[in-house]
Amino acid sequence: MTQKIALFPGSFDPFTAGHEAIVRRAMALFDRIIIAVGMNTDKQYMFSMQERMDIIKRHFPNDNRIETMGYSDMTVDLCKRVGAQFILRGIRDAKDLEYEQTIAAVNKTLSPDIETVLLLADDQHRDISSTLVREQLAHQQKSQ
Repeated sequence: MTQKIALFPGSFDPFTAGHEAIVRRAMALFDRIIIAVGMNTDKQYMFSMQERMDIIKRHFPNDNRIETMGYSDMTVDLCKRVGAQFILRGIRDAKDLEYEQTIAAVNKTLSPDIETVLLLADDQHRDISSTLVREQLAHQQKSQ
């Protein structure tokens, strides 16, 4: 029987409680989840790729069904390289849904055999974003 492998791509700068909740809920759907930490040279990051990957690994220390890796190419190309049949994404609101539908359609055109699975954020995580967490961290650093 073929393993159901999902790729959960993102910048994860930083990885939030909302991201963790999506991964934990998705474990009921997939045999393996690869958390793919993206690197975009046009973007300024608060944390290095290695720091982001280390943070994620600390959330899942003893779960061999969850793997973390970095990447900088097309998500569907990474899916093909690692054998992932699914792209996992979390959505918080209608704006996220519209964006994710557009990206899913592009990915479907590029690779019709890879399916995008969208999970709605839990109520308690709906207002959490990496941007908000970065702002809070920056404020804390300034006040120290």
